Order: sequence, then structure tokens, then C-alpha cells
Amino acid sequence: MTNNNPIGLFDSGIGGTSIWSAIHDLLPNEDTIYLADSKNAPYGQKSKDEIIQLSCKNTELLLEQNCKIVVVACNTATTNAIKELRAKYDIPFIGIEPAIKPAALHSKTQKIGILATKGTLNSELFYKNVEKFQDIQIIEQIGFGLVELIENGNIKSPKMTQLLQSYLEPMIEQNIDYLVLGCSHYPYLIPKIKKILPQHIQIIDSGEAVAKQTKNILIDKVGCRTSNKKSKQVFYTNANPKVLSDILKNNYEVISKDF
Repeated sequence: MTNNNPIGLFDSGIGGTSIWSAIHDLLPNEDTIYLADSKNAPYGQKSKDEIIQLSCKNTELLLEQNCKIVVVACNTATTNAIKELRAKYDIPFIGIEPAIKPAALHSKTQKIGILATKGTLNSELFYKNVEKFQDIQIIEQIGFGLVELIENGNIKSPKMTQLLQSYLEPMIEQNIDYLVLGCSHYPYLIPKIKKILPQHIQIIDSGEAVAKQTKNILIDKVGCRTSNKKSKQVFYTNANPKVLSDILKNNYEVISKDF
């Protein structure tokens, strides 16, 4: 099945590029359009109604550009709005949520840590996922301030180190053996997190699983791009384009757009 329209992705900012990167690595022939709604970051502190409203706005912008599938590259938007998006729009949506299941199934200490936004941890979808693992102790930590520092290009700052230590050290003391990253911004913190965590604690994020699910939906329901021309990657931001350019590292064009 052929479908040469682009894959659309949106996030509350630049963090969802970690999901975009996993999808692009697996599906390099596909065109993509990425929306960084950095002006409204972080979504994690907003009400459910606000998150749904912003998610609809982003989806409609992607549909205007003929996207064939929408990847909600944001844990908070997925856990709070994907049900409403699927009901409202006639297009497949791929969501992203904390990968609790693999951590819970493989944990030897029966204790796993989850670092996520307030919006994700307080959502009904997250609660339903946690409920499935009654025999596992799940230590939740809201990552206050982390998204803001990443959005402002301060990943390597002393403040970031200080915050991460304050969030992770209590988890280490409680003997976790898995840390689940419940925000698409957080994979950019893995080098810093690894310096804090003992080597035996494994870090899990959702990028690879989301990429595989996207590929499956394209093959089964939507269609893949078959053009021989080089694929096109387009990035839009409604904030400082330099921050998005810096995190992408390659020479992709970043377009400033008010949305």
C-alpha cells in the first residue's frame, strides 16, 4: 500500500524530537512534519481541558499539511487527550505513555521508579496502567522544572544536575532497579542521569516502541512512502528556533511559525 503523505508529530516543545529520531531511524524513507509547541510548554502543569484544546490545535495544523498519521510525541498529551483526538478525527493516532510494563516484568527488586510530569502521573490512563501491577512498588516523581530547563537550552546546567539528584537519590535509596522516563523530553537527560544512577539500574524510554508501532500502523492501515526522492523532514516551532536546531544537531531547517 502506497501513501506518500508525511507522518505528523507534535509535542509540547522540543522533547518529542527524541520520538521523531527513533521513527526517522526506523523509517528513513518517510517524510515527516514536526510541531514544537514550545510557547505552551510544559503541558504537564496545565488542566486536562487545556491539554485537549492544545492537542486539537496541533492536530488540525498537521491535517492541514495532509499528514497521514499523527504521532502524539508527548506523554502528557497522550495520557490526557488521545481518547478525545481519536473520537474527533478520522486519522490513526499513535500515543506515547510511560513504559511501565517492561520495567515491571523484568524488575528483580519489585521496585521501579517513574520520572514524569504532573499531568502524566495524575492522568486516568496512567492510573489504569499502574493498577495492572499490584505486586510492584512504583515510586513516582514529578520532574518539576526539567522541561523548562531543556526548553531553554540548559541541559548541562548545574541546576539540572541538582534537580536530577534530588529526584533520583530517594529512588536509589528505595532500591529501584528500573527507571522509567515518562516524558519525551527526558531521554535528552540520559547522559546526566547515568552519572547519578548506579550501573545496575536500567533506564527505559518509549522511543523504540513508538517507532515500531508507527511502522506497523503504516504497513497495516495507512500505506508507506515509495518515492525514490530523498525524504523531507520539516520542523516548526513557535518559540526560539535555535533551541530546536541545537537539539537536532543535523542541518535540518527549523521554521518559526506562530500557532
